[in-house]
Amino acid sequence: MTTTVQKWGNSQGIRLSKAVLREAGISVGDEVSIEIENGSLVIVAVSRNRGKYKLTDLVAEIPADYNASEVDWGDPTGGEQW
Repeated sequence: MTTTVQKWGNSQGIRLSKAVLREAGISVGDEVSIEIENGSLVIVAVSRNRGKYKLTDLVAEIPADYNASEVDWGDPTGGEQW
């Protein structure tokens, strides 16, 4: 893939095609590490961030003795249908 370094505000950047990112296993929002090795830029995915939280981490924090229960939010105050 050939691309051009472009000015974006006070920074410079390059655009990477979806195909290149897909082949590298990198998606929008992923954290990457950029290093220089023998005069070449090397971009490596550090973590894959598909959202602010990871479901497995959130579920792991649920206490073992937790029992879900229904919550009464009170009477409807608008056009809700119950």
